[in-house]
Amino acid sequence: MLFLGACEKSVPATDPTLGPLRAAPSKSMPPDSVPVILITDSQAIPPPVKPKAPIPQQTAPQNSCPALPIYGDTIVYPQPTSGTDYIITPVNNPGQGKYLSWPVGMVIDSVTGAIDLTASETGMKYMIGFVKSGTTDTCLSSLIVGGAAYADSVYVLSQNQDYAVPYFDANPALLTVCSTPGACSFDVTGSAAKMKVIVNKSTGAIDLVKTLNGTSLLSLGGAFGLVPVNGQTITTTIYYKLNDPSNDALQNISVQLVYYDSKSLINIGLLNTVLNKLDNLISGNPISLSTNPRPPLVVIVRHN
Repeated sequence: MLFLGACEKSVPATDPTLGPLRAAPSKSMPPDSVPVILITDSQAIPPPVKPKAPIPQQTAPQNSCPALPIYGDTIVYPQPTSGTDYIITPVNNPGQGKYLSWPVGMVIDSVTGAIDLTASETGMKYMIGFVKSGTTDTCLSSLIVGGAAYADSVYVLSQNQDYAVPYFDANPALLTVCSTPGACSFDVTGSAAKMKVIVNKSTGAIDLVKTLNGTSLLSLGGAFGLVPVNGQTITTTIYYKLNDPSNDALQNISVQLVYYDSKSLINIGLLNTVLNKLDNLISGNPISLSTNPRPPLVVIVRHN
């Protein structure tokens, strides 16, 4: 679907109606080099990176945007390379103009429209804008960059919500492309395991119980240490390969893990952030158009 709008108009800062607390389906204190952050009521998450320009709000019929850049498909994938980044360019020539993208995460050349898929955040839906030279109108189209992601969500361990399972290609209903042996490899560099974040190597599911409690008595606690603190958060990066159209290209996603003893202790700022991003994902929209949607927030709650 194509959109047309004046560049200077922006999306108003409105808050969607909050529904009940959602969670994904049920089934260490960090190393000294990893800082421990406590989330407070005034700081739901670390300050986000905002887009360079607001996304236009007005829309128009499809034939109003003849200068729309096309990338050959509605979903594109990074590819293995030998030392260089994998870059795609528009397959058509919309003429001279300026390219933009939302949300933060896509690395796009504002002059040529070339997209660096190796450097971009994968597993997300983006909006790409093009302002043709001599005009003030922005043509928009959507583009999915394939890959794995984790939904922003709250997991209550006492309700057997023990695993954070990835979804794929920006589709929350696509919960696996790993049905055949060897189709997927997660935490291939061991970076998550070094932080005591336990990831299933074949499916990408994060074992939240082992991540919180540790894998044995000798492990001296899990990712948040022996005595987790309410609001404590760590961020880990999971490197993975998928035997899909990305052809086992090495990809990665950072995940932010947050701990609370009970749901009642979750501060409202964090809860609103999780709910808004999750609602956008389920609705088929970009996760966020006003702030950085990454890393996803995985909130681990011990008791209901």
